[in-house]
Amino acid sequence: MSSNPQDQEIDLGQVFTKVGSLFQKGIDSIFDLFLFIKKKFLLLTVLLIIGIVAGYFLDKNNKSYNHQVIVIPNFGSTDYLYSQIDLLEAKRKENDTVYLKEIGIKKPSKINSFKIEPIIDVYKFIENQNNDKANLNFELIRLMAEDGDLETILKDGLTSKNYPYHIVSFSTTNQTTEEATVQPILAFLNSSNYYNTIQKEYINNIKLKMVANDSTISQINSLLNDFEKTSSNDQKNDKLVYYNENNQLNDIIKTKDELVNEQGILKINLINNDKTIKQVSSIINIKDTKGVNGKMKLILPFLFLFLFFIFSGLQIFYKRQISKRNIA
Repeated sequence: MSSNPQDQEIDLGQVFTKVGSLFQKGIDSIFDLFLFIKKKFLLLTVLLIIGIVAGYFLDKNNKSYNHQVIVIPNFGSTDYLYSQIDLLEAKRKENDTVYLKEIGIKKPSKINSFKIEPIIDVYKFIENQNNDKANLNFELIRLMAEDGDLETILKDGLTSKNYPYHIVSFSTTNQTTEEATVQPILAFLNSSNYYNTIQKEYINNIKLKMVANDSTISQINSLLNDFEKTSSNDQKNDKLVYYNENNQLNDIIKTKDELVNEQGILKINLINNDKTIKQVSSIINIKDTKGVNGKMKLILPFLFLFLFFIFSGLQIFYKRQISKRNIA
């Protein structure tokens, strides 16, 4: 069967006619919108001004405050710390104020968010009391940098959890105090029986190590005192005496220095490890000027215009429908 060329021309003509009609309707609609805006220009300008002014006062009155707590997760508790903060945020999103009150947080309905992030410091990541561990961390960073962008790797979730310092942050609609929020959050983070048991054993081991070091240092001091007395007596006799033990004297002094340095490090560890999640510092009541509340002066004007166009469109549609029914 062969199609009729004349019928094809008629079909194409109808298509072009419909396309042209739609195009014309589009132009007419745009022009009608332009005329509507021109007609309502003064009213639209007033709505914009009202929106800006109202948004400004809302931004000024609706305050939000940020709070930051720098912590050290000890005994390999970094994953535990992150999961606990995620739990607090989940409870906040569920509006479970009962749970938040049970852990001691005052006015939990005023809290807007819980977050945690590492303080990215590659030098602290590499730095370690154990030189072998420090070298291992350095080699790890070097190898990872060969396979990709170093900055991306340092910010990667798996890498970032190995940094010693982390920031727990939360925001509230009102000002708060350490007793009302920070202390209850830290108490919640340190409520793990497992890590508390590890912490106690770790502290006991440090204390035992310090006692042993003190004993060794005392013994070294006795040896050095004996050597000093012997050396003094030899000098009185105007004789130069060589001791076979002299070859080990430098090693003994070096060992004492290492033990003294280790004692200093262990004392610092006692301070830093008295809690599973150790608070380093906290800053509260930082006024937020970049949040949603700071954008109401931009949101309200467009919201007013949107509602005005919706209302006007419904009004025009209603009048057209009434007109059609009257004609019928």
